[in-house]
Amino acid sequence: MEKDKNKSMRSKCRGRLSPEPVKKGMTVDEVVDSSMFSFNAGAFRKACELFTGHMVSKDVRIGVSLAGALVPAGIGRSCLIPLMKAGMIDWIVSTGANLYHDLHLMLGYDFCKGQAHADDEKLRNEGIVRIYDIFLDYDALLDTDKFVRETLSREFSGINSPCSSADVHSVLGREAAKIRPDLKDKSMLAVAYECGIPIHTSSPADSSIGMNVAALMLEDKTFNIDTHKDINEVASYVYDIKKRGGESAVLLLGGGSPKNFVLQTEPHIQEVLGLEESGHDYFIQFTDARPDTGGLSGATPSEAVSWGKVDPDALSKTIVSYGDCSLMLPFFTSYVLNKAERRKHSGLLDKKDELLSILKNDYLNK
Repeated sequence: MEKDKNKSMRSKCRGRLSPEPVKKGMTVDEVVDSSMFSFNAGAFRKACELFTGHMVSKDVRIGVSLAGALVPAGIGRSCLIPLMKAGMIDWIVSTGANLYHDLHLMLGYDFCKGQAHADDEKLRNEGIVRIYDIFLDYDALLDTDKFVRETLSREFSGINSPCSSADVHSVLGREAAKIRPDLKDKSMLAVAYECGIPIHTSSPADSSIGMNVAALMLEDKTFNIDTHKDINEVASYVYDIKKRGGESAVLLLGGGSPKNFVLQTEPHIQEVLGLEESGHDYFIQFTDARPDTGGLSGATPSEAVSWGKVDPDALSKTIVSYGDCSLMLPFFTSYVLNKAERRKHSGLLDKKDELLSILKNDYLNK
């Protein structure tokens, strides 16, 4: 009887954990698959598996949000550009700051190793700006400001119709690549332009790019960046793939406004436009934000279901992994590139006017 009881108790425990010793010469994906099972390590492994096993399917459209100073930290060059080239990112919403900082290298400047506890008054006097433990020459800001103003003034002069932030960023990427074609593979904006990936920002005025647009207004060289056009464009990317029977996935790097702008595509389609939809099908977030403070940055996929942002039937395909994106993304990228096949670029940058027209027609004809 006792033997049968012990056997019955053991049978109730499923999914045995069997970690393997980490050995010299193992690749990142081998380490993740063999030793990361529980707590945040387990969530990270599940995120890697969800992305490589489902999200990179050919009928899934992947939107990425980018918050925090990840480009100065090197994540743009080390992680996002390889994923973009591999066809694993279809559209992006970023803070404007990341895109502004992406331009420095093309203008002859790079970020340098610094100290988090430096004397900032001394740095100011020496013409150095600091992002935590990263240093940058102040002249990089001045030259980048000049490039942005001259480029936008020249390229958008006489254009009266409103443009989206994606239009602005594609022009900056194209022109930056002309300056330093030998470095174009190290610029997110340049790579996005060549791969046909639209990059939007949810707050065009909240960055140095926006400040330079404001300066052009004072010179009576204004042009109309309409963020409301961005809202419709990003919604059209999601609406198009779902209308054709595909699926929509989001990879959220940090939180903030970019996270919301990516996720609000679904409430815009369902609630505001009144078009039939049920929410994003896949959701991965890497964040250090807590959910119990009530902020959007830490809001869970389950909470997003209540807003229509995530399909309630897709909760099993959502993962939040807690940690610092600058630490997690290199390992995630290595895992993905080792495990998944390259995808054909969807070319949304060249299709966005067409997709916007479809969304508009369906809304007006519903």
